Amino acid sequence: MAKVSTIRDVAELADVSKATVSRYLNGSLVLPPDTAKRVDDAVLALNYRQNSLARRLSLGSSETIGLAMPEVANPFFAELADAVEEAASASGYGLALCITRNKLEREALYLSWLDTRHLDGLIFATNRPDDGSLRKLMGERANIVLVDEDVPGADVPRVFVDNIEGGYQATRHLLDAGHKRIAHVTGPEALFTVQERLAGYKRALAEAQVRFDPKLVHFGSYDRAFGREIGTKLVTSAKPPTALFATSDYIAVGVLDALRERALSVPDYMSIVGFDDMEFANLLMPAITTVRQSAAELGRTSVALLVSMLTGNVTSDPAIHRLPVRLIERASVAPPRAGS
Repeated sequence: MAKVSTIRDVAELADVSKATVSRYLNGSLVLPPDTAKRVDDAVLALNYRQNSLARRLSLGSSETIGLAMPEVANPFFAELADAVEEAASASGYGLALCITRNKLEREALYLSWLDTRHLDGLIFATNRPDDGSLRKLMGERANIVLVDEDVPGADVPRVFVDNIEGGYQATRHLLDAGHKRIAHVTGPEALFTVQERLAGYKRALAEAQVRFDPKLVHFGSYDRAFGREIGTKLVTSAKPPTALFATSDYIAVGVLDALRERALSVPDYMSIVGFDDMEFANLLMPAITTVRQSAAELGRTSVALLVSMLTGNVTSDPAIHRLPVRLIERASVAPPRAGS
């Protein structure tokens, strides 16, 4: 195997110091033409390849931003990552994908990369309630943008959708179809998105003068298994609801599973509205009415904000940046079943 040339080799062949070679190649030193030619010739002769990471770190920038998120298999996070990579590349930054699996130790690792200059900035997405540990880790670190979910108390910019309006639109649509007994199936109670979507649900009920029944609200997790569990519980109860607002399309799919297992159809037996408008929502039978939040727009907006902070166009501001949502009507809502 051929020996890999080092900066020391270049310096010896060009008869200059290592520091001179380093500064010249980094663009921070202008050499006399004859000296510069000796260094250039030595680089070519030795086929020297500069360590680009070391070069960037020596300049005080990695030219890389990170995207920390729980997983990549979830279509929402996959769409977010795709948009962040495209926007980062267009702004001259590379992207480091940091999968946390919702583990605090992994979140801490990626936050520490800001200190070591492995990353210039970090777009951070989490979907677990914080007990204060994550907020403390963020501490006084700069160049962090929270996206989709909040970390209460963290003094950083945030990019969210209008969750309250989304919850309101979903519930209002079911009320307009004639439903009054509407179940609300959602994620962990302490999550910011959960509380906001619940507030929208309550607002729509109050506006329609329908009494809020806390027994119809089911907290759990944003996944299919929880949807199936609650769907089974609801259809076997003494008085099943005629409609259901699921705050994740994954929850809605789980509810559909529970109904299919008992040969109960949607929307004849129960109407369903989801949240997210993931790609599969239009492929289900029936296609699911859902509230669309654009993961791609969340990603692009987060990158634009972070790049503005990195280039000094704006300062780090803990303000919340809100993006609109839209109800997408499909085939999973109909008037209440006869006799209900």
